[in-house]
Amino acid sequence: MSAAVVVSVPLVFASSCSLFGGGVDVSVSGEFGKVPEVEFPDGGPGDSLAVETLEDGDGAEARKGDLVVADYVGYRWNDDERKLVASSYAEGEPGVFPTGTVVPGLAEALVGASPGARVVARIPPEKGFGEKGDSRHRVGPGDTLVYVLDVRGVYGKSAAVEGEPREQGDPRLPKVGEAVPGQVPVVTMPRGAAPGKLQAVTLVQGEGPEVKGGQLVALQYAGYFWRNGQVFNSSWGEGHPAAVTIGTGEVLKGWDEALVGRRVGSRMLLVVPPSLGYGAKGLPQYGIRGDDTLVFVVELLGVH
Repeated sequence: MSAAVVVSVPLVFASSCSLFGGGVDVSVSGEFGKVPEVEFPDGGPGDSLAVETLEDGDGAEARKGDLVVADYVGYRWNDDERKLVASSYAEGEPGVFPTGTVVPGLAEALVGASPGARVVARIPPEKGFGEKGDSRHRVGPGDTLVYVLDVRGVYGKSAAVEGEPREQGDPRLPKVGEAVPGQVPVVTMPRGAAPGKLQAVTLVQGEGPEVKGGQLVALQYAGYFWRNGQVFNSSWGEGHPAAVTIGTGEVLKGWDEALVGRRVGSRMLLVVPPSLGYGAKGLPQYGIRGDDTLVFVVELLGVH
């Protein structure tokens, strides 16, 4: 709207563990989490999907549909050209890969990867952007893709925070029911007018690092209308956690003000007045009116 394994010296990787077809046919050097150097052979790419794990990770393995956060570089490769077309290092923050919505070859490459893993994938057109390419991603017709990905975090669809719930003592604020992993929390709205100011209540106090402005935050969330309690959007409904940059104006002002400084592992209740939400215009595609006060339950899963 994570974790890393650091290699102490630069290493050159050849084929170490090929999971699909033959080797990826490129050489990769550099430390985990640093811009990798990628060397291509002469000639065009092979025509099959090839994936190699150059450095093993540790922890939960990504499954189809999970959210993966990774540093990465992406190249297009054809008979005449090898060109860098995307880099999280140039963008200044890791990439976000919902494995259920990226191109098929990238989704297959990330399945099984753990935080700390370096994965290289050669993705043929039929598992990438096809014979038409994708001008938005600077990929031409029939281009093969090559990705080097350093996995920083894996978040499953049922990812949730853990901890002792705090008492919800203010009868003027919404009541959040018991959290069930993977399901949208039940929220009961109080009778009476919505508060005119931003309300931020800690439902579970996390013990992780504090969220800082400019960080990418992985989270679960659900948004509700104060006026009727209906859900208008949620990460649980989307089938995987979300990831947003906090404190830079990318999200609602109410989120920026309420979530910076909170600790990872926390579950928050936010009541956001229109002035800190979508303003007088609202957001018609979600049924949000200009006078709507919005209620959110947000779980802070990780920062990068």
